[in-house]
Amino acid sequence: MHKGYLCLVLHAHLPYVRHPEEEHFLEENWFYEAITETYIPLIELFDRLVEEGVDFRITMSLTPPLASMMQDPLLQERYLRHLDKLIELSEKELERTGYEPHYHGLALMYNRRFKESKDVFADKYKKDLTRAFKKFQDIGVLEVIGSCATHGFLPNLSINRASVKAQVMIGVDHYKKVFGRKPKGFWLPECGYYPGVDEVLKEAGIRYFFLDSHGLVNADPRPCYSVYAPVYCPSGVAAFARDWESSKQVWSSKEGYPGDPDYREYYRDIGHELEYEYIKPYIHHMGFRINTGMKYWRITGNSEYKEAYRPDWAREKAAIHAGNFMFNREKQIHHLAAHMDRRPMIIAPYDAELFGHWWFEGPMWIEFLIRKIAYDQNTVRLATAAEYLDEYPTNQMSLPSASSWGWKGYSEVWLEGGNDWIYRHLHMAARRMVELTEKFPAQPKKCSKKNVVCRALNQAARELVLAESSDWPFIMKTGTMVSYAQKRVKVHLNRFTRIYNDLLNGNIDPWWLKEVESRDNIFFDLDCASYYLNKTKKETSIKNEYANNAR
Repeated sequence: MHKGYLCLVLHAHLPYVRHPEEEHFLEENWFYEAITETYIPLIELFDRLVEEGVDFRITMSLTPPLASMMQDPLLQERYLRHLDKLIELSEKELERTGYEPHYHGLALMYNRRFKESKDVFADKYKKDLTRAFKKFQDIGVLEVIGSCATHGFLPNLSINRASVKAQVMIGVDHYKKVFGRKPKGFWLPECGYYPGVDEVLKEAGIRYFFLDSHGLVNADPRPCYSVYAPVYCPSGVAAFARDWESSKQVWSSKEGYPGDPDYREYYRDIGHELEYEYIKPYIHHMGFRINTGMKYWRITGNSEYKEAYRPDWAREKAAIHAGNFMFNREKQIHHLAAHMDRRPMIIAPYDAELFGHWWFEGPMWIEFLIRKIAYDQNTVRLATAAEYLDEYPTNQMSLPSASSWGWKGYSEVWLEGGNDWIYRHLHMAARRMVELTEKFPAQPKKCSKKNVVCRALNQAARELVLAESSDWPFIMKTGTMVSYAQKRVKVHLNRFTRIYNDLLNGNIDPWWLKEVESRDNIFFDLDCASYYLNKTKKETSIKNEYANNAR
């Protein structure tokens, strides 16, 4: 009886941050916080829904850097240590707040959450959370889509197609190793699309991808269904576009749900609020105050004055907002269905870390939404993009417009005055990577770990893709942890350049190479250099071909 579909897409990504050279590294906390506040709450709600037999469909990316960190033994052990410290802190808070009933209740809540997180992480999924997401995909309630090797922003890398191809192919092959199947869909980092990138996706066996609204609205020819049905690119890969209306209700700082006064305040944490000597063992070992995840206040209003957080009020608001979101989608689909010869598809993509980390009640909102869609109406049905293509295999052919999400929607976040200096170095390194694979053509396709030249080639490729991560220019643009982002780009490019020179001079230091391999060990089971081989005339002329088609 349903009249249309809602495709809820959660893009789960973090930059690859792993520093074995230091016992405590500040930026690794990004990963630990996201596990506790986003990934485990999502896993718990999926488990509840599956156990209760609730029918639902969610689409989720799990990028290679994030999946690699989830599977890394060093980070797994460090996260357990991090959790143990949080449990210890929460138990001290139970004692400290004993005469403050409301704060004591919040301390109990956090103590329970941290202990449950440890149970899910260590006992249920044996410290590897990719097992959970694979389980949900195998059951059929979750579709995990692929993404680029290190979340490289493809429009800015497209000057060298070998870099784009390597980002896509390494990402797809890593997905196969983690999930035991080929990905059907693909998340273009930052929704960064340019005409021709879909041809690379086709080579990788991708069936569909997502882009921002204006990328499809401005397609040539213009889509007859706007963003409410996919189009096929000239390559035959399907493009689905974000629905701006549903996104704004969640994302907007003025109109979105997360800003409600009854929700938890993100920016007030006991790591910054409590007396220094008391909190010192639970912040950075160098004495920097950091978030602990224990936040006792609600948003309250726009002033500095904050009142105590009330979980019961927040839960009620999450239910109300889920109902409001569903009601608006019902009205939207009723209107669209009256003007279309097929069921409309509403694409609602969000950064997964919004749910739980930034918006504490976000996972609760998702669970309420899923249950309301399943039981409270018959207009909207949750679906994946692959299911929609199965139902409607015939779609309009059109060439989407170059686009991204983010400020102004045309790549400005990742190419502006504060970060543009990196690209001439990335482009030079990409040309040199191709040069290396051409100069050493006799290396076996499946590289031997004992062959130092093969190892050096592969490590050069790893350093290059790590330097290409879109996270570094993004951080430089936003002004947070800029020195770390600049350092990461320089370190990876300097290592790449040393390997390049050592290979050309026949002077590889095996001990130094071993040390670098142990630090930047992402994709260690892949022959990364091979993705830069076999560059053909067809590949080098693809841009001109698409330019002619567009004209």
